[in-house]
Amino acid sequence: MEYPVNRGIGRPAEFQGLKAQYLFIFAGGLLGVFIVFVVMYMAGVHQWVCIAFGVSAALILVYGTFHLNKKYGEHGLMKAQARRNHPRYVISRRSFPRLFTRKKEEA
Repeated sequence: MEYPVNRGIGRPAEFQGLKAQYLFIFAGGLLGVFIVFVVMYMAGVHQWVCIAFGVSAALILVYGTFHLNKKYGEHGLMKAQARRNHPRYVISRRSFPRLFTRKKEEA
């Protein structure tokens, strides 16, 4: 089987429909699920509980990542985060007449 990871020069990395930062979210999430699974197993949690947690967390991660990729696209997630950090309005505490008066220049 052959899986093309990159489609050409200047184009974002794409794998199975996941583009750009979603690849890193997907890979990091699966690595995190695996680490939590191993820690739970080594801590003595029952085997079937560990397996159920690993499978359900991986399925939620896969669904969530593909949903974000479909909803926001390649750069939309970064735009949504930037929009969230942008203030809705600027508050000015000056009185209305002072907004239109010039400050005297000092020489």
